[in-house]
Amino acid sequence: MAAPGQNLAVVVHRAGDLRLENRPIPEPGPNEVLLRMHSVGICGSDVHYWQHGRIGDFVVKDPMVLGHEASGTVVKVGAGVTHLKPGDRVAIEPGVPRETDEFCKTGRYNLSPTIFFCATPPDDGNLCRYYKHSASYCYKLPDNVTFEEGALIEPLSVGIHACKRAGVTLGSKVFVSGSGPIGLVNVIIAKMMGAAAVVVTDLSASRLQTAKEMGADFTIQIKNETPQEVAAKVESLLGCMPEITVECTGVQACIQASIYATRSGGTLVLVGLGPEMVTVPIVNAAVREVDIRGIFRYCNTWPVAISLLASKRINIKPLVTHRFPLEKALEAFEITKRGEGVKVMLKCDPTDQNP
Repeated sequence: MAAPGQNLAVVVHRAGDLRLENRPIPEPGPNEVLLRMHSVGICGSDVHYWQHGRIGDFVVKDPMVLGHEASGTVVKVGAGVTHLKPGDRVAIEPGVPRETDEFCKTGRYNLSPTIFFCATPPDDGNLCRYYKHSASYCYKLPDNVTFEEGALIEPLSVGIHACKRAGVTLGSKVFVSGSGPIGLVNVIIAKMMGAAAVVVTDLSASRLQTAKEMGADFTIQIKNETPQEVAAKVESLLGCMPEITVECTGVQACIQASIYATRSGGTLVLVGLGPEMVTVPIVNAAVREVDIRGIFRYCNTWPVAISLLASKRINIKPLVTHRFPLEKALEAFEITKRGEGVKVMLKCDPTDQNP
C-alpha cells in the first residue's frame, strides 16, 4: 500500500511501456480541488495509448498518466472554490476549456481546440491516488449514487451526447452498431429517451447478451455478412429501416452497413473512430438524404447523467464486470486489452475498495 505521502500513478512512457510509479501529490490552484481518487474505469483509448503511443494526431511524447473515467473525494479546495468542500464525493468531467472562445460561448466547449482533457497528450489523466482538477468540472454526487456510477458518467455521457445529436425521441427505431461499453450506453440512453425498438450488432455473443440485459430489443451476431446483408437483417428485425443509426465501432464495413441500414431522411451518428480515411457509400447516403453527424466526446452531460442516476431511472452498475486495486493496474490493462468483460474498474483508494 502507498504511504500517505505517495501518489501511485499509472503512466504510459511510450508505445508498449506502461508503468506504475510514484508522482508528487499536486497542490490545487485557486479554482481547483485536490481529489483522493476512488474509482477509475479503463477506456479503449487508454489501452490504445499504451499499445500504440498515439491516437491520430495526439502522440505520447512525454510520460503521461492515463485515466479519464473517474470519481473521487475532495481533500483540499483552492481559495476561490465555494461550491465544494473537503469530504464531498464528486464525478469528474475530464474536458476543461482553457479559454472562453467562440465554442465555449455557444455552449459547445468540447470543440474548443485548446481544451484540457485528461489522458490526452500532453495532459495527464487521473489514474492515480491524488489528482487536482478544475472545481467547475467536478460534480457533487448524491448519497445514493456510488463512486463507480460516478466514474461511469464519462462513458454514459458519450451515449447522452450521441443520442441527442441523433435526435432520438418517442417511438424512434434505432440501430446501434457495436456492443462494447459505448454501444451499451447508447442502448441504455436511446431506450431512456423513448426509442420504441433498438437493434444491436456485434461479433461477440456475450456482449450481445449484455445488450439484451441493458434493454436492447433485438440483437444480430455478425458472422461474415456483407454490409448490405447486415442492413437487410436490421430492417427485417425492426420491421422497417431505422430512422437513427449510432455507429460505435469505427470499422469500415460497419460504417457501410450503417449507411445502407438507415432509413431515407434519417440520421447516422458516427461515434466509433477508426482510420482517418474510410471508403463509404456516400452517394447512397446523399441521394437518400441520410444525415451523417459526428460527435466529439460530449458537453453539458454531467448534470443530466447525475439526475438520471439519482432518480434510479437507469441502471449502469452491471457494466462493471472486473475490479482491481490500483497496484494491479497492469493486470487490469491486460484484461481490458483482451476484451474480457465489459468495464474494468480500478480502485485507487486503499482504504475503500467498495463500489
